[in-house]
Amino acid sequence: MRKQKKWEDLSPVGRFLNEFKEFAVKGNMIDMAVGIVVGGAFTALVTSIVGNLATPLIGILIGVDFKEWSIPLPRLYGTAEPGSLGIGVFLNNAISFVIVAFTVFLFVKAINKFRKRPIFPPPPPPPPTKEEVLLTEIRDLLKGKTVEDGEV
Repeated sequence: MRKQKKWEDLSPVGRFLNEFKEFAVKGNMIDMAVGIVVGGAFTALVTSIVGNLATPLIGILIGVDFKEWSIPLPRLYGTAEPGSLGIGVFLNNAISFVIVAFTVFLFVKAINKFRKRPIFPPPPPPPPTKEEVLLTEIRDLLKGKTVEDGEV
């Protein structure tokens, strides 16, 4: 059986690796990894839909091919070809982002709706302390007496 070293006995690298091991073995780490893989696949699907279906249809309606829509830049010294600002590619990515963000919002909203929330009645207030009971009695006794009675 291997004896575990004390935290103080480890080198800085050993402490770092030990801390990483504790972080990586937590249960949420696996859930996060699955979410990242599924999210990547979903993003690729939405990007394909936007790039191959949505923006070509929008381009037909307004008469612009988004993939080739760009602003040419002047040729810089030492470059073979002039550069360009790819506005169409940016618009494709922006549309993809909005669709992915909206879909994730709807997904989270649906999960929250189906998640059962336990309904517990609020806990009863704690009973009054001895001091509170005595002070209440004193207050009630003083309310019964007035200045006219000659006692205050």
